[in-house]
Amino acid sequence: EERDLYSINTEPKFGIGQRAFLIRPDKGNILWDCVALVDDATIARVTELGGIAEIAISHPHYYTSMVEWSRAFGGAPIHLHEAERPWVMRPDASIHFWTTQTHELRAGLKLVSTGGHFAGYQVLHWPSGAGGRGALMAGDQPQICMDPKQVSFMYSYPNYIPLNGTQIRHIMECLDPLAYDRVYGAFFVRGKGIVPTKGKEVVRRSADRYLRAIQT
Repeated sequence: EERDLYSINTEPKFGIGQRAFLIRPDKGNILWDCVALVDDATIARVTELGGIAEIAISHPHYYTSMVEWSRAFGGAPIHLHEAERPWVMRPDASIHFWTTQTHELRAGLKLVSTGGHFAGYQVLHWPSGAGGRGALMAGDQPQICMDPKQVSFMYSYPNYIPLNGTQIRHIMECLDPLAYDRVYGAFFVRGKGIVPTKGKEVVRRSADRYLRAIQT
């Protein structure tokens, strides 16, 4: 996708078709989000790229085979927010729950709990991404739209249930301190699923538009 960033995709598409990302900082790789399939070819390729030192997943829809991913790479710790503990159907020693607003990973990467789509929803801030301008690994909140100059926010995507204004404002309060120029989403949208530049501006403008649209 860019220097030190690889996407992991299953073809043909399986389930809801999300992708995962392998981020390669200097001090050990991080798997962001998760796909269900963990086959020998994928393990071999990820091993070639330096393996996995830590795993973090945005929300329960992508927990899938996270324990298998951890075990395939030496029991790599899985970082989830404490609010999502009830959604973990397969407890494992590799799963580490955190409770604060932010949680530091290696090489300056940071998890930020925003709530919204799930109570413990988390995004990953990658300061070195986008050529040092910063990247937001968003999962599906903010969700990149068909027009990559827009993002949106939903409580339930298949049921078209939007988040309310209080939740949107809280999400923006969590994201505003972060410096990022690019946004990576969980899905390919017209072949990409990326806000390539001015990502923070796009998120702010989209949130303002969203709030205007739901005002009564």
